Amino acid sequence: MSSFDTIIRQARILTPDGWLTGDLGIAEGKIAALGSSIGEQSQDEVHVSGAMLVPGMIDSHVHFNEPGRTEWEGFATGALAAAAGGVTTVFDMPLNSFPATLTREALAEKQRCAAVKSRIKTRFWGGLVPGNLDHLPALHAGGVIGFKAFMSHSGIDDFPRSDSTALRRGMKIIAGLPGMCLAVHAEDEGLTARLSAEARTSGRVGPLDFAASRPIEAELLAIREVLDIAGETGCPLHIVHVTCAEGIALVSAAKKQGVDVTVETCPHYLTLTTDDLERLGVLAKCAPPLRSPETREALWAAVARGDVDTIGSDHSPCPPEMKSRGSFWDAWGGISGIQHSLSLVYSQGLERGISGERIAALLSSTPAHRFHLGPGEGVIRIGSPADLCLLVSSGDAPIQATELLDRHRHSPYVGRTVDWKVARTWVDGRGMYYCS
Repeated sequence: MSSFDTIIRQARILTPDGWLTGDLGIAEGKIAALGSSIGEQSQDEVHVSGAMLVPGMIDSHVHFNEPGRTEWEGFATGALAAAAGGVTTVFDMPLNSFPATLTREALAEKQRCAAVKSRIKTRFWGGLVPGNLDHLPALHAGGVIGFKAFMSHSGIDDFPRSDSTALRRGMKIIAGLPGMCLAVHAEDEGLTARLSAEARTSGRVGPLDFAASRPIEAELLAIREVLDIAGETGCPLHIVHVTCAEGIALVSAAKKQGVDVTVETCPHYLTLTTDDLERLGVLAKCAPPLRSPETREALWAAVARGDVDTIGSDHSPCPPEMKSRGSFWDAWGGISGIQHSLSLVYSQGLERGISGERIAALLSSTPAHRFHLGPGEGVIRIGSPADLCLLVSSGDAPIQATELLDRHRHSPYVGRTVDWKVARTWVDGRGMYYCS
């Protein structure tokens, strides 16, 4: 009888020390063997000569919206799309579900839904809003991965933004909760609200007008403010979906001053630009907005230097009618991208000369470390959970709407090509997705 439940044969395996061509054996959900050749046989053998075997993505930024707004997305469809994209773990944000994850009771309901419906590993953010600060310790005790706050309007009335007073009070509390950090949507409300009002009053309501109403300076103002509060309170900080090298530079400078801070960007800021926003319209609407081609290139340079810590999809779907209501400004802002985040980043990153080890750190091992997941999470080594993604050459086939598996089949990535596509995904050694 074989010692292994599954053996993956002759893959290019991405380990923390670089690429290894050989076999990987899985037993009882763990990576049990790794080497040039495994002599034993298994009833489940996968022969993949030349394909890339990489750690499953730990996507620390998704909106699955359950319970309450499952007509937007839910754990079943969201997890299916995630598995098809090589994502093995997700952290679900505290909005846009209803109720928002602001109390332990709301968290428990989310946990119950995911336990029944999600096919992948699922963890949860708690929310920080002005009215729930007394609930933060109970949310911590209930098992949240951290907390999320908005410095500008979230787009959801039941998740209000936190001003500097609420942030300071909340961050003092979080600083005393072991293993916790605060994830922040950093855009300055005063600037974005003023520019948005001016644009709408004057009838400037197109895609590029929207982007101009949320300029890079709005990010920088908010990042400076929250970094100052983090330095003052000692609260670990994670700034999400930063779009620009200037914002990354502020974080890098704060790290040198001893602030406990990490920074995330997203595949859409590395892939799409204002040219795509103008061409695609509401499909590419998000906040912060897409930036210029020059800003995208500077962001890639920051990734290549090692200044970016994590990449999350910020998967934020909605029904098609919410993308078509009213003017561009009235349409829901969110990008559906979880199914192609990993393949986009590996394809573009490797083409740009970024090492596989660096890409795996951005997508897998750094999120595991930053958010205190279990031993061995996010890497391929003996003893680690067998959370794996097999990438094969795409053959230049474009992404098609018919292959999308989230609840609503619309994505700004449809029609694009990637060098590498997901062929199989394993979660704790169990096959969660197989593309025939």
